[in-house]
Amino acid sequence: MRPVRISEISYTNVWPVYYYFETEGLEVELIPQVPSQLNRGMAQGEIDLGPISSFAYGEAYPNYVILPNLSVSATGPVGSIFLFTKGKDLSELDGARIALTNTSATSVNLLRILLERFEQVKPTYLTMAPHLEKMMEQAEAALLIGDDAIRGSWHHHGYRIFDLGEEWHKRTGLSMTFAVWAVRREIAEQRLPELERIYQRFIEAKEKGKKDLEPVVNKAISQVGGTREFWEHYFNGLNHDLGKDQIKGLKTYYQYATELGLLKQEIEICTLDLLASISTSV
Repeated sequence: MRPVRISEISYTNVWPVYYYFETEGLEVELIPQVPSQLNRGMAQGEIDLGPISSFAYGEAYPNYVILPNLSVSATGPVGSIFLFTKGKDLSELDGARIALTNTSATSVNLLRILLERFEQVKPTYLTMAPHLEKMMEQAEAALLIGDDAIRGSWHHHGYRIFDLGEEWHKRTGLSMTFAVWAVRREIAEQRLPELERIYQRFIEAKEKGKKDLEPVVNKAISQVGGTREFWEHYFNGLNHDLGKDQIKGLKTYYQYATELGLLKQEIEICTLDLLASISTSV
């Protein structure tokens, strides 16, 4: 039987979990990619489980179930999902050209919710590779996520920066869940014993990350740059649980995305009961 293929978001926002994720004794293959590529791989059956964009789950939720208590979320600033503008406020972007990173799904649509629903503005959008200066040559604002956004925020370019997690929280008072751990339904049905072992490793890794971030911080400094103070603040601002607060925010995000026509139907958040069967959250 082939290994279980597990997605790995190739950004630092999952490092507090993946740094401690032990694969010894598991028949698994890790597939590191940016979110948009992982979303595509999961949809095409090339990936079996792991973190994908929350929006991608919403697009194809009948094909997936969610592993409980795992996510990439934030209540307030997320620290790595930024809209850069040439000085304009969000309310001043009506008719503006906005360059969207081609690596994202959740954040692209979160931006549309913030602008079109809350600010009542209608920009025009173009999708580009995540290179801030090239994006800003063609647009009045640019959306970056992950480590591209972090690096962009470090440069003294004079742009105004909006944190989308913070902007969502200002307007809703809710947590924002950017990614969920999903599993294809056929894998949940056919390989449940393996899935339970993999899930247990993820939960153990998440708990270790909560208790000891120092090696994760050291890795980030070494591989990405930045200061210890920056990374400690960044990682402590992330939440990798999927509790009631995260689900409430996620359901609200799906509601707004559906109202804007970004998603085609009402979304059910289905979680996998690893002791029994599939259940639907309320």
